[in-house]
Amino acid sequence: MKKSIHTKEYAYFVERLRKARLDAGLTQVQVAKKLNRPQSHVSNVESGQQRVDVVELKRFARMYGKSISYFVK
Repeated sequence: MKKSIHTKEYAYFVERLRKARLDAGLTQVQVAKKLNRPQSHVSNVESGQQRVDVVELKRFARMYGKSISYFVK
């Protein structure tokens, strides 16, 4: 069985996450500061190398002005 981060659905999710950040006019550095994380964390999340838990997804969604359903098919 494939890990979820290696599925088409997860690739779609991280692309929507990146698009939402860009639509919000934010850089990875700005997002990282708001999350109190290093920029590399945001990069790893957006490239699919690191998972996002539901609590962090809520923070991303709120920061980007999106509902959680925006990020899933």
